[in-house]
Amino acid sequence: MKQIYWLGQTETDVPAENDWLSVSECVRLNGMHFAKRRDDWRLGRWTAKCAVVSFLNLPTHTQSLARIEICPASSGAPEVFIANESAAVTVSISHRSGAAICAVAAPGLDLGCDQEVIEARSEAFVADYFTEGEQALVARISEAERSRLVTLLWSAKESALKALREGLRLDTRTVAVSPIEEAADLNGWRPLRVCADGRAFQGWWQQAHGMVRTFVADPPLDSPILLSMPTRFLDCVSLSR
Repeated sequence: MKQIYWLGQTETDVPAENDWLSVSECVRLNGMHFAKRRDDWRLGRWTAKCAVVSFLNLPTHTQSLARIEICPASSGAPEVFIANESAAVTVSISHRSGAAICAVAAPGLDLGCDQEVIEARSEAFVADYFTEGEQALVARISEAERSRLVTLLWSAKESALKALREGLRLDTRTVAVSPIEEAADLNGWRPLRVCADGRAFQGWWQQAHGMVRTFVADPPLDSPILLSMPTRFLDCVSLSR
């Protein structure tokens, strides 16, 4: 069974300077007109590059990060290049409310990740985006648990659509999410299943800091393993601020 790894970062972790971006990434960043869009994009790229450095055990300096490019494929899914060569790694990125996660694994895996703030969503939202089975599941849950369940179902759909490289181009009601009633593992991960586009994905979800994180993949995977930022790399980052 393949293994998936992940890393989380926040806006406060991102260096103020852009020397960790490639020339083409700087050009793209400068073309963004809205500050929030620029901040979200930098956060996502920073998180993904740090995850790739840790996963591939690359040199821990900003020049190494600048050689890594996260480029969108024709589908919009992120692809990793190192020194203009396709890298032997699969990634998925999600950011929300000043926090980002990146899932990373070896090639040969359809992978998606997402994180969402646990918040109330309307009955109209559930009716518009959820399958009949999911709507029934929401109807049975207690009011105290409703926001978390709806957030979980939505996040798992987003992860599956990323794994399919479809995004929201595909009707979310063709994606059916089934949380599995099992105790969380030592790191708080619980399993789930997703059926989408005639395929079955296995996934995991975790609640932390008022958010839900979800990861899905095909073929199946063990629960995600948190990557660590190398100490030498953290020292270099602190000096750049």
